[in-house]
Amino acid sequence: MLIETESTPNPATLKFLPGRPVMETGTRDFASPEEAEASPLAQALFTLGDVSGVFFGRDFVSVTIAPGAEWSMAKPDVLGIIMDHFLGDMPLFNPASAAGISVPGETEGAFADAPAPDLASTPAQARRA
Repeated sequence: MLIETESTPNPATLKFLPGRPVMETGTRDFASPEEAEASPLAQALFTLGDVSGVFFGRDFVSVTIAPGAEWSMAKPDVLGIIMDHFLGDMPLFNPASAAGISVPGETEGAFADAPAPDLASTPAQARRA
């Protein structure tokens, strides 16, 4: 697998083109290791230590390194992680989990203590209003 690289206007950022789609639609930006927990690829890139940002586009992954880091040292590791990811046909994002979703329960919210209206005894005109 050949991964092409392109420079960007920001010398701390390189664009990696794996020769296949990265995102089907839209883009995704990861500015921290915590944000990267949603993606195995972004998470692996942040483990390098010098990575300060990851961005997924339609057909590319751009990686930004921290101030003081050198691309001559980081580029082989970044290429290896991206290559392993795409050769292994790994998912770009972790499967959805309801663990991080907060949904108010029956006892939460503004109307939790209010009795439910009896619609059977309410005139039809009042229900339409």
